[in-house]
Amino acid sequence: MPELAPCRVRAYRAAHSWDGRIWQFRDLDFTVHPGEVMAILGPNGRGKSTLLRVAAGLLHPDGGRVEITGSAGLVPQDFARPFPYRVLDMVLMGRARHIGLLRMPGRHDRAAALAALEVIGMAHKARHRFDELSGGERQLVLIARAIAGEPAILLLDEPAAALDLRNQDRVLSLMRRLADEGLSVIFTTHQPNHCLAVADSALLMLPDATVIFGETHAVLTDRQLTRLYGLPVRMVEIRDRARRHQAMVPLFSAVSARSGTPEQPSEFSDPAPA
Repeated sequence: MPELAPCRVRAYRAAHSWDGRIWQFRDLDFTVHPGEVMAILGPNGRGKSTLLRVAAGLLHPDGGRVEITGSAGLVPQDFARPFPYRVLDMVLMGRARHIGLLRMPGRHDRAAALAALEVIGMAHKARHRFDELSGGERQLVLIARAIAGEPAILLLDEPAAALDLRNQDRVLSLMRRLADEGLSVIFTTHQPNHCLAVADSALLMLPDATVIFGETHAVLTDRQLTRLYGLPVRMVEIRDRARRHQAMVPLFSAVSARSGTPEQPSEFSDPAPA
């Protein structure tokens, strides 16, 4: 990837409401530095996607401000109606700010688009039609389109929502690698385990429109996640050879209501109390 300019995202008492009465978020303060990944978690309708659009400059906050240093690339969840373009052409659209108006993509632009497809493992689909891909493949192409634009800040709206477990791991690893190369990465997710895997910090958008921001392992606790989702949640440690992984386990009522389920030996153990 090309050398990246220093960048960051900073919010000062940012607020947004669609009708001026019911706030999606307010008094929101956070900072994301170059090389950092921030995860945004919250229930449906809480304003996660709206916050990404504010950070991308597509919406103005109703209060406070969000400042961005550097160019931003936004990856939406998916197109409601996929376009019948070739995959390579879809990725080339990410080069728009480099190409300019009334100009055609050049050799460098095509090389950048192919390199982005190579990064996400979709180079072999370059000549396929975008609308004939699976939902997960389309999501990967949208990520490649953002990467092709050589952004300093990458904003992803539920980037792994339509992916199987292997491809979720690919996307999470990619986000972490891009951050390690100097990008600022912000993504929304309904999966706290994704946050635990790659995020340096977490922003919880609670149902009462308040927010909690801090280092991932300080913010993602049993108590806070239970409050976030209105469902009992437990953090556990999983030992894998010499490594320890933290994971979130939701206690679904459909499971807890089952009777006669025999207890099984488990490799899971509750972490030490905070």
